[in-house]
Amino acid sequence: MMNRRDMLRSTATLGFAAAIPFSAVNLRPASAASTAPTSADNRLPAPNALKPPAQGSIPVAFLISEGAVVIDFSGPWEVFENVTVPGRSDAAFRLYTVAETMQPVRASGGMKIVPDFTLATAPAPKIIVIPAQSEPSEAVLEWIRQTSRTTDVTMSVCTGAFLLAKTGLLSGKAATTHHGAYAELAMAFPDIRVKRGARFVEDGNLASAGGLSSGIDLSLRVVERYFGRNVAQKTAFWMEYQGEGWMNPDSNSVYAQVRSTDSTPYVPSARWKLTPRLPQNPCLQARPITSAPWSTRSCLTRHLKRLRNG
Repeated sequence: MMNRRDMLRSTATLGFAAAIPFSAVNLRPASAASTAPTSADNRLPAPNALKPPAQGSIPVAFLISEGAVVIDFSGPWEVFENVTVPGRSDAAFRLYTVAETMQPVRASGGMKIVPDFTLATAPAPKIIVIPAQSEPSEAVLEWIRQTSRTTDVTMSVCTGAFLLAKTGLLSGKAATTHHGAYAELAMAFPDIRVKRGARFVEDGNLASAGGLSSGIDLSLRVVERYFGRNVAQKTAFWMEYQGEGWMNPDSNSVYAQVRSTDSTPYVPSARWKLTPRLPQNPCLQARPITSAPWSTRSCLTRHLKRLRNG
């Protein structure tokens, strides 16, 4: 008997076919060759294409610790979990959480998560997702360094970029983070080329997303690199996700358009008054700038509310 999810997937496929011109979507069963990543015209290889395994699922490790921001990891989790590739019997991705110990992790908003694996027991991933979270230990940093030697993508979301930067892997590379932390990232890690206004940045096997929901777009981009734009579009359609930032890494450009009036900068389009960042940012008080500002959701939420209210 068809379960609810299978029924909804079938319905969503039909809905996707009706919503998108037939020429843009190939709904026929795909052979192994036809599932290779393609560009929008379905002929040329997608830029920075990744090769999925012929069989089996792509392992994805979600690195978490206290204060992990839920949308930073749950958004990418939903993307990878909902990918369906015609012609493949296995799930496209195998997802699991990794933490320093097996003790329950308290994420933002009080969500409690029991990790699937420790650093020592986790299977070797091909993708690592690093959300904003608490200050990492040296063991965590070393796990990222060693594991990233064989990953296809090691990606940070929001101020998870600070954690990735602490490994040294981003040295000399480009990266982005939450728009409220551009200056902090640039000052804490001057050897990183901070790209303001980027929805996501890819540099080798490292990638970084902007704030919060940007992780969804970077994950859809990773799906496209493995399985092509059609599969990524179908995934977004199934999720009822209408954002298209995953097709344009510069789609956060509004956050780069900051000008100054007297000594107080602001974002004209959002009309947010911004007080000078470093001395006023409560997430930086009583600890050094390199301690990953806004490592917890509560801190980020309070600060952004203050920015909105002026």
